Amino acid sequence: MSNNDLETLSVNTIRTLCMDAIQAANSGHPGTPMGIAPVAYTLWQRFLRFDPADPIWPNRDRFVLSEGHASALLWSLLHLTGVQAVDPDYEVLGRPAVTLDDLRTFRQLGSRCPGHPEYRWTSGVETTTGPLGQGVATSVGMAIAGQWLAARYNRDDFTVFDFDVYAMAGDGCMMEGVSSEAASLAAHQRLSNLCWIYDSNRVTIEGHTDIAFTEDVAARFIGYGWNVTTVADANDLEAVARALHTFKSENERPTLIVVHSHIGYGSPVEDTPKAHGAPFGVEGVKSTKRFLGMPEDKDFFVPDGVYEHFAAGVGARGREARTSWEARIEAYRTIHPELADELGRIQRRDLPEGWESALPTFPADAKGIAGRDSSGQVLNALAQAVPWVLGGSADLSPSTKTNLMFSGAGDFQADDRSGRNLHFGIREHAATAITNGMALTKLRSYWSGFLIFSDYARGAIRLSALMEIPVVHIFTHDSIGVGEDGPTHQPVEQLASLRAMPGLLVFRPADANEVVETWRVVAALRHEPAVLVLSRQALPTLDRSEMGAASGVARGAYVLVDAVDGKPDVILLATGSEVQLALAARDELAAEGLAARVVSMPCWELFDRQPKEYRDSVIPPGVRARVAIEQAATLGWDRYVGDGGAVVGMHTFGASAPLKMLLTKFGFTPEKVTQVARECVAAGREQA
Repeated sequence: MSNNDLETLSVNTIRTLCMDAIQAANSGHPGTPMGIAPVAYTLWQRFLRFDPADPIWPNRDRFVLSEGHASALLWSLLHLTGVQAVDPDYEVLGRPAVTLDDLRTFRQLGSRCPGHPEYRWTSGVETTTGPLGQGVATSVGMAIAGQWLAARYNRDDFTVFDFDVYAMAGDGCMMEGVSSEAASLAAHQRLSNLCWIYDSNRVTIEGHTDIAFTEDVAARFIGYGWNVTTVADANDLEAVARALHTFKSENERPTLIVVHSHIGYGSPVEDTPKAHGAPFGVEGVKSTKRFLGMPEDKDFFVPDGVYEHFAAGVGARGREARTSWEARIEAYRTIHPELADELGRIQRRDLPEGWESALPTFPADAKGIAGRDSSGQVLNALAQAVPWVLGGSADLSPSTKTNLMFSGAGDFQADDRSGRNLHFGIREHAATAITNGMALTKLRSYWSGFLIFSDYARGAIRLSALMEIPVVHIFTHDSIGVGEDGPTHQPVEQLASLRAMPGLLVFRPADANEVVETWRVVAALRHEPAVLVLSRQALPTLDRSEMGAASGVARGAYVLVDAVDGKPDVILLATGSEVQLALAARDELAAEGLAARVVSMPCWELFDRQPKEYRDSVIPPGVRARVAIEQAATLGWDRYVGDGGAVVGMHTFGASAPLKMLLTKFGFTPEKVTQVARECVAAGREQA
C-alpha cells in the first residue's frame, strides 16, 4: 500500500469510527468529524509534537478541540494513536486512554468517551470544551504560559520550552464573543506559538450560517493583526500541510487557518443542517462507508496497517522529541538545579519549601484595612515566594490591588515575556478563560475584577470548577458598600450564584488576617478553584488575643466570640464586613441581657465538609435563635439559620447613595440586627 493510500485509509478510519460511535449511542454530532477529519489527521500525523506514551510531557504541543461537539473526532484520534492513560497524580498507568470498547460506549455512563471532551476524565484532553468559544480562548492562556515558561527557564544552551498550541474551532466558536475577546488579546501579545484552525463548514443547528453570520472572518482576524491563510478544500492534505508550514514559519503573529470543509462529508446529508447533530442512521452509515471505500458490514473496524501508520508518525516523532527533551533536562538539572527544582514543582503543583513563612500577619487595628488592600499585600508576598504565580485583571488592577509591585515583577508583553503582570483589557470572559489555560499549563494563575462582573466571566469560572484546576478568581467591591456607583455596580445575587457552583470554594474574609488565612488555604490547592470576595472599604483588623484565631478560616466557619458561659441565647452568623456588624449587635444584645455567639463564616463550602461534631460545636442544634447577616441575596442561608432563625440580607437591588445611607436604608445597622435577634429569641421562648 502506498503512503497516499495509507493516509486516505487512516483518514477514513477516523471517519468511520466517529460514525459508528455516534450510531451506537444514537446520539452525537457526526457532521463535523466527517468534514474536518483530514485536517485533524494531517496535524496529528505530520506536525503535532506529542508523545502518546506520555501525554503530559511538559513540552508537548497542545491540541484543543474547541468545537467540542465533535468529540468523537478526538476519541478516535486518541484511540488510533495509542494515547496512554494518566491518573490524577500524573502517573502513566500503562493502559490506553481510549479503547474500542470506550468508543462503543460513547456518551454512556462511565465511558472515557463522553459527549464533549472532559479534562481529567480522559487523558489526551487538554481542556474541557463544549461551550463554544471556550476552547480557543483557553488556548490563548496556554500560548501565554508557553511564552512565559520559555522566558524564565530557557537558557542559551538549553531550550526547555518551545511548544505550540493548536485549537480547532467551528463557525459557532467564531460567533461567540469570548473568542473575539481572546483573539484581540492574542494579536496584541503577538503569540506566534498559537494556531487556530477554523473549520468553516457554514452550517449550525438552525440552518446554514448565512441566516445569522455573514461577516468576513478572515478580514476580521487580519484586522486584529493575525497571520491568516486559507485552505479551499479540507480533503487536500497537501494544502493543509502547506498552511501548517506557514504557521510554523511565522514568528511575529498568531495564525488563523481558514479551512473550507463539507459537514457530513460523503453522507446522504452532506452540507445540510441534518448532518450536524444526529446520527446518519443505519442505512446512512452504510451508504457513507460505501462512498469512502470502507466495508459497510463492519463496525468499529480498524484496517491492517492503520495503528502502525500512526505509531510511525505521531508516535515516533513524539517519542523522539520527548526523549531528547528528557536528556536535555537531565543535563539542565546539573547546571541549573534551582530552576530544575522549580520545574518539577510546577508539574506536580507543589509549592517551594517554606512558602508559608512569606505570609504577613496584621496587628489589631480599629481603623483597619480594606480586604482588597490586605489581599494585595499577601499576593505580593506569595508571588515573591512562588515565582510561577502570575496573573492580572480586566483593566482594574489599581482597584483590585492585584498588581505585583516587587522588583522584577514586570509586565508580560510581546517585548518582555518574563513579566508576571498580565493586562487582559476590559475582557472579563476572555480573562477567565485565558487564566484557565495558564492553570492547565500548571502555572499558578489568577485574574481579578469587580464582583458584579463575575456575571461576564461565569461560563469560564464554571469550567475551572468542572476541570478542577486551581485558578484564583479575585473579586473586589463585594457589596452595596460600593455606594454611589449604584445598583449597576453593587453585587447582590452574585455570591449566591457562585456558591451554587459545585467544586468552587468561595471566600469572603472578615478582616486582614482572615485574608491571610484565605490565601494560605488557596495557595495550597491542587485540584480546586477558589473565589476571593474582598471589600473596597476598610475593615477593622480584629484583636485575636480576645477572639477566635483567624486560622479557623481553614474550616470554613469558626466561633469568633462566644457567650461567657459558652451557652448563647442567639447565634449571629456573618461574612466579610458584616462580621463587624455582628460584633456591634452582640454588644447591644449583652446590654439587654442576651448572650450572643458571633460566628465568622468565610467559606460555606469548607464548613460543609467538616465533621458533624465540629459543625454542631460551631452552630449548636439546640440554639434555634440564629441570625445571618450578609449584604447579599439571602438564598442559601436558610440551611444555617433553620426555621427558628432569620436573615438580614438583600431582597432588592441596591441604590446610589453614600455607604452610611445605604446601610440604614437596607437594615445593616446594629439596631436592626439586634431587633431581629431579639425577635428570634422571643419566638423560640414562646414555642418552648
